Parts: sequence; structure tokens; C-alpha cells
Amino acid sequence: MLVWSPVPVLLKWVTTPAEAPRSVTNTMAILVFGSSGQLAQSLRDTQQGRESLFVDRNTCDLADPDRVDAILERQKPGLIINAAAYTAVDKAEEESGLAHLINETSVRRMAAYAHANNTRLIHLSTDFVFDGTNQSPYLPGDTTSPLGQYGQSKLAGELAALQEAPEATMIIRTSWVYSEHGNNFVKSMLRLMSEKPELGVVDDQRGSPTYAGNLADKIWQIHEHDLFTPGIYHWTDEGNITWCDFARAIQEEALASGQLAKAIPINPITTDDYPAPAARPAYSVLDNTKLVKLLGIEPAPWRQNLKLMLSRL
Repeated sequence: MLVWSPVPVLLKWVTTPAEAPRSVTNTMAILVFGSSGQLAQSLRDTQQGRESLFVDRNTCDLADPDRVDAILERQKPGLIINAAAYTAVDKAEEESGLAHLINETSVRRMAAYAHANNTRLIHLSTDFVFDGTNQSPYLPGDTTSPLGQYGQSKLAGELAALQEAPEATMIIRTSWVYSEHGNNFVKSMLRLMSEKPELGVVDDQRGSPTYAGNLADKIWQIHEHDLFTPGIYHWTDEGNITWCDFARAIQEEALASGQLAKAIPINPITTDDYPAPAARPAYSVLDNTKLVKLLGIEPAPWRQNLKLMLSRL
């Protein structure tokens, strides 16, 4: 049976008084870091003629922060969307320096540029800034306590951006991102379900899936409707499940759509059954209320977005 598992600073985030949104025209040049990632590819799919430059690692490797400075000075964007990150959760335990270069130092450079040039920064972050001990959805201002180097580097990036440019930084934390692009849990499950006689999937980690296409649409709405407001926000699909729940739903929907020919047993296992170098939060459900109020729209149910994603494969 093949088994599957998904990713000591203790800080209390203190909110500052709300800043007025920066007034910048929607025709501004937009620079998107991380063009090969799921979210950036979804942003490209939904950009609808917006003047956007998508930057990949070859053009600007965030492991070299000086290259971040150089491309910002060259392109002079009015909006920076940072969808790039070091996301190898387990490998980060051995490569913490590289993780911090990409997830903290380069983010600090983006924020410093934003502060100095009347530019906006939308920075994507993660549920891994929390330790998973909550029993109710995490609010943006809840205590952060990452369990591993990946989460610590992402939290350090948040703090760096807010230190350099509190008036120009909008942080959106998300979780369990998947899409029709790249490698992700949904596509891995589809492949394994077609190859293996049965699967074991972790059933004691609970969170909310996020379809990258839907998240990308919300980012463009923030830009298009001039809703940029500094601070920390959360956005995921509606509802929360375990990884095993998610796997079973993927199989059910793929069978219904004809993308899988037959069902296989999907067995619940524990995190301890599938040890990994980095600890994962057992509960990382995020409360979307703050961004829902800003956008005036509720997130779609996770299963509805799963069906949509599968229809686009």
C-alpha cells in the first residue's frame, strides 16, 4: 500500500491602525514573481489583457536578492505580486539559509522598493505560519508559531515586508493550493489512483483546499476594483477536510467525469504512519472573514472548485 502525507519562533502579531488604500491607477505596470508556479500560471490565465510581466527563476532567481533589486529598478512596476517562494517543506530543514534568502530577504527587497516608489505589494503566504493547535479557524491576527524552517522563513518574509512597507503591503495567506498547472495533490492522486491497487492517505491533518484559479481571480479583483488595503488576510475555498477526505472526493469526482476507470481503496493513516523531516500543523483552517468583507464575496465551496479544476484538465 502506498501512503501519502502532504508541509522555535513564537510571535504574537500586533495589528497596526488600518492604512488608507494607496491610490494607484489600474493601468499600472504589474510585475509577477514566480511565473512557473501554480498561482502565477493561474494569474496569467485570468489576466485578461492587463499589462503584466511574469518573471521566472531564469529571469530573476530570488536566491539572489540583488537580481530582485535590478529587475524592479528596470521594470518600475506599480504593483508587485509575489507568488514565488521556496516551498520544499522537508528540504527546508536542511536548506534553511536558501529558504530565508527566497522567502525573507528577497521579499524585504520587494517591500523596500514598494515603500520608496509608491508601489503596491501583494505577497502570498501560507498556513504553515501556525502550529496547528487551534480548534477553530485561524484569524489573521492570531499568534504565529511555525513548526519548521519553511514556515519560519515564510513568517520572516511577512514580518520583513510589513517592517519595510506597512503602508504598501497586502499579505494573503492561503493553504493546500492546487490547480490544473504543475505538480499538486490533486494531480498526484489522479496519477496514483490509476497506477496503484490502494492508497493510504493522512487523515489527522485538517485544512482547506484552495483552487489557484479562484485565488488568482480574487487577486485581480483587488487590483481591478482598487480594493488594495494593507494588512494580513486569509483566502481559501469554503469548508475544511482532511487529506484523506480530499483524496476520496478526488476519486469520486474523477470517476463521475470518466477521468478514472475504477475505484481503489483509500485508507486513512496517521501522520505518525508517514514520518517526514518537517512537522505539519494538524489543524490549519484559515478564517476568510476579513477578505470576504473587503471583496464583498464569499469563497466557493471546495468541492465545487475541485469539479471546476478537473473539468479543465
